[in-house]
Formats: sequence, structure tokens, C-alpha cells
Amino acid sequence: MTIFEELKARGLIFQTTDEEALVKAFEEGPVSYYTGYDPTADSLHLGHLVAILTSRRLQLAGHKPYALVGGATGLIGDPSFKDAERSLQTKETVEGWVEKIQGQLSRFLDFENGDNKAVMVNNYDWFGSVSFIDFLRDVGKYFTVNYMMSKESVKKRIETGISYTEFAYQIMQGYDFYELNDKYGVTLQIGGSDQWGNMTAGTELLRRKADKSGHVITVPLITDSTGKKFGKSEGNAVWLDSTKTTPYEMYQFWLNVMDDDAVRFLKIFTFLSLEEIEEIGKEFDQARHQRLAQKVLAREVVTLVHGKEAYEQAVHITEQLFAGNLKALSARDLKVALNGVPTYEISADENLNIVELLVNAKISPSKRQAREDVQNGAIYINGERVQDLDYTLSDTDKIDNEITVIRRGKKKNFVLTY
Repeated sequence: MTIFEELKARGLIFQTTDEEALVKAFEEGPVSYYTGYDPTADSLHLGHLVAILTSRRLQLAGHKPYALVGGATGLIGDPSFKDAERSLQTKETVEGWVEKIQGQLSRFLDFENGDNKAVMVNNYDWFGSVSFIDFLRDVGKYFTVNYMMSKESVKKRIETGISYTEFAYQIMQGYDFYELNDKYGVTLQIGGSDQWGNMTAGTELLRRKADKSGHVITVPLITDSTGKKFGKSEGNAVWLDSTKTTPYEMYQFWLNVMDDDAVRFLKIFTFLSLEEIEEIGKEFDQARHQRLAQKVLAREVVTLVHGKEAYEQAVHITEQLFAGNLKALSARDLKVALNGVPTYEISADENLNIVELLVNAKISPSKRQAREDVQNGAIYINGERVQDLDYTLSDTDKIDNEITVIRRGKKKNFVLTY
């Protein structure tokens, strides 16, 4: 199976320019290709991972990747399929984000070994020195307004309004392709399907300005079975930065994907062979309740993004929480697992019984309800049920002398800190 056939089999090709010419280019020798990442935040997220891993697959097949982080385009903002204009960031902010994103990309692509080692580039290196007049004369003249307005990403914004700044974005991305072709011989661009208009602007500029052909592959925007998209704009971002989304949270995300998505995601997000995935799929279908596909998916992706140790910690936390064995976990583990749950800081002179504590920490809405919760067995301290109305916290309830976890009912957790 060729690399192009494998990408198709994994569901990683949404659109291409001339497919026959692209397949021929792969057959004739190593292809230099690039993927662009605009610094619109201080971290990439799972939506970016599809293109990143596709780039990695091509590198493993012998082709040469260029990872472009848009220090210039990040200052402008891509209008593609956005309902409103992005907020412009300062140059200093964008520079900081560029550095962080470059660090993340270095975890997935090999920048050190072989003739096809990856190269990191920043489009501010060429945009930073070009004058507005030169850009209009040397680049802008190759794009008609009619051509630019025909792009779907622009059409959707015409009614609500689009600034000239964002309107010109497609020319900037097109010029990236031209520059990379001129400097490094790059002939292929890979990106998300929402980037088709911007990416083909690059092939158009190559054709008109240099009389050369370029290729484009778009990967699909990944959605689950309900049509929900992986992306920060959807409010459900899973970030690649462990300080924004912990390995445990990422592990839980993959562990909880729907059955109908699990095997498909194995093809997209892991480097397991298609034969291995087929076998996992067969075993999974025989006992879906055991969630084999989700467990393998969580193992592979968390290990890939954060490393084996982070994956093992996530599994350990999950197992102990499921068993209700909170005292087997460290305060650090529990803070990771319970990131975002309500927290109440207990002062040094606070010595309350369980009823008063539940009310003060806003775990129960009133003393009457707190008494009922305790007597009905709905209150757990570090996983152990407490039904004594006179119970008072002691040092033995402090995990690592830092936190205590109170659970009300089956799922509502609260963290007490000292």
C-alpha cells in the first residue's frame, strides 16, 4: 500500500488538487511539503493533531516536512468560516505563541535525523521585510477581486462584513506557498478542509507568477457521530499543552468517545497498522461494553502527546477513583483528576463538624439538607462514607496534608484545601 493509499484508507484525505499528478509526484521521489499553523492561542489542540500526524506519516514514508508557524499571518487572522472578525493580538503576544507552538510541533516531527528531517519556518521571516507597495505589485496583481470573492470562506462573511485585513489573508497564505517553493522546493501543502480556498490561492500564485504546479491535500475536520467538531471555537477544546488539558483529562476524553467513533478515530489518531486496528475492531464489536477500542485509543494518543509516564499516571488515577480508593492517590494526582471542581479553603482556626462544613463549603444548600445528606449516606470523605452528624475533620483526612475530597451523591466532588 502506498502512503497515498494508506492516507485514504485511514480517512485522512478530504480533497486534493489533481490526484493523478499528486500520486505521480509521490512515486517519483521524496516530496517536500508543508503544513501551516497560525498562533491564535498559546497551544495547539486536537483539531490540529490530524494535520500534524498526517505530516508525520508522510515523513515516515520518506517525504520532507516543513512546519510553518505563522508569525505574520497570526497578526492578521484567518476569516475562514468564522462568523466574526478575530481580535487582533499584539506582536509580542503572537511571538510568544509562536515559540510555544514550535515547541509542541517538535514533539511530533523529527527535526534532527535523516535527509528528510523536518524544518521549522516562520512566515514573519519574509513578510516582516516586504513593503506594502512591493507586495501589491509583486503579489497582489496576480489575484483578481472576483477570484478572491469566489472563495466560500469569503462568501460567508460578505453579508455580515469582512475587513480588507482579513480579505487579504488568502493572498498572504498563497504567498507562503510561493516563498517555500522558491526557497526550499516545496510542492505540496497539507491543511484542514476549511483551508481549501486559502491553499488553492497558493497553487494559483505558483502557476501565475512562476509557471509552476503545486499540490494540495486537505484533511477532514473531525467530528463525532453527532456532528460535534474538535476545536477550541466549539467550546470543547482538548489542548496539547498539559497545563491547559492534563494528560488525565485527555485520557478521559478518549476513554469516553462514542462506540461508533472509536475505531474510526484509531485510524486517524494512532500509528497502529490498519491490520491491527481491524483486529481490535473485531474484538471490540464482540463486547463493546468493555470499551477496548476506547482504551487503546486513549493509551496511544496520550502516550504520543504526553509520554508513557503521563499515560500510566492517568490510568492509575482512573483506576483508584473508580474504586473509590482516594487515599491511594497523592494530592498532586487528585488535583489533576479534580481540576475544575468547586474548591473551598479551610482556615487554620476553622474546626467545624460535618454539617457546618457542608454548608460553609456550599456542598449542601442548608443545614437541614446537610443533615439529610449525611444521614442518608450521600456524603463521602476521601471515598469513605460518613454518617455521623458530629464528625469533624482530622489530620488523617488530609491527603499529603494538602487536600480533602468530599463527594455528595454519586458524582459531585468538592475539594477542601488547607
